[in-house]
Amino acid sequence: MSNYLLYRIGQRIALSLPLKLAYALGVFISDINYIFARKDRKSVKENLRVIFPEKPENEIRVLGRRMSRNFAKYLVDFFRFPMMDAGYIKKNVKAENFQYLDEAIAKGKGVIILSAHIGNWEMGGIAIAQMGYPLWVVALPHKNKKVNDFFISQREDKSVKVIQLGMAVRKCFEVFKRNEILALVGDRDFTDDGIVLEFFGKPSVFPEGPAAFSLKTGAIIVPGFMFRNRDDTFTLRMEKPIEFNPGSDRKNDIRNLISLYKPLIEDYIRRYPDQWFMFRRFWVEKI
Repeated sequence: MSNYLLYRIGQRIALSLPLKLAYALGVFISDINYIFARKDRKSVKENLRVIFPEKPENEIRVLGRRMSRNFAKYLVDFFRFPMMDAGYIKKNVKAENFQYLDEAIAKGKGVIILSAHIGNWEMGGIAIAQMGYPLWVVALPHKNKKVNDFFISQREDKSVKVIQLGMAVRKCFEVFKRNEILALVGDRDFTDDGIVLEFFGKPSVFPEGPAAFSLKTGAIIVPGFMFRNRDDTFTLRMEKPIEFNPGSDRKNDIRNLISLYKPLIEDYIRRYPDQWFMFRRFWVEKI
């Protein structure tokens, strides 16, 4: 309940302040929290060290602090979803390469927008829905019902339809049958069925979902990423659809398909390391 009250208080403050002032307050609170969040701070530094083994310690510290500040802005944006109509999106979000998404939809088998925990993937979904695309997302349910309902309403009030993880498979198939869009993140596994692959040279667990759904249904995988620009506007960029010819071994096909889009996720993380919000130890020690 306390978390729910904090979210509601945070939203009320974010909605009542001008955006720049709300960002400034969020960054101030983030800086204080970062001092005391030793476990998170350590995990962030360890992750950044794997990505950039050549960088000196002071640069790693700066990236970690910037990541914490960007995450604070991400939360401000999330709280301000009620203000984000189509006009707001048009003014603040630059959409790039949407012909790839339109071409994939024209195939008639449904589309998987593959993203990662980079920039503001939640707001990216809002932007796509406000542009008129039929968008669904798979979300991990929160243990607290009030918190869970709050998160769902934030998305669904802006036309993003939510499928909770525990009931995902059947509903996802229905999305593809209607030739609609399902957005999935491909950089973190929330189940016990992930695939271990090299990620920045070390083993990590990737979710099977995007690859497995594509192979089962023929849905086209279109990578898409929403990242923050220096002036706090956003760029929502689609990448070329992932082309893959499956064989007869399902498990091997899943592994090979993930291996095709994994380098793209690595590339975006290298370009925007202070916008990859991973506050836990990401890599596994043993395969």
